[in-house]
Amino acid sequence: MEPLEVPINSSADIVVARRTGRDMARNLGFGVAAQTRLATAISELTRNVVVYAGNGVCHITGESNGTGPWLRVTIEDHGPGISDIEQALSEGFSTGGSLGAGLPGTKRLVDEFVIESEPGHTKISILIGGRRP
Repeated sequence: MEPLEVPINSSADIVVARRTGRDMARNLGFGVAAQTRLATAISELTRNVVVYAGNGVCHITGESNGTGPWLRVTIEDHGPGISDIEQALSEGFSTGGSLGAGLPGTKRLVDEFVIESEPGHTKISILIGGRRP
């Protein structure tokens, strides 16, 4: 499938990114449970962009091949960065007054979860489904 890009500038864009990811997953043949896990992960990660960085971009790509469908979402922003990734992935840790379940919960929803962050650039990549060839 053709890669898609969704700019993330406001709460309305969270909905667009979530729907775009879910639609691509459905078109690739993912079941309803996987579509829901993906949509939830996209919602959490793009919400973090709006809250902590102000804006960013969500890249969605995927295909179905001999090992089954896969879908990768990469979300990038140019905000303050995550100073302690290990701490940010700990249950209950929050810098924004939330429950601190977002990043750890998102990590549990997906098959692969990678964070790269430094001041001025954070990139989170998630994968659902088979491994990309």
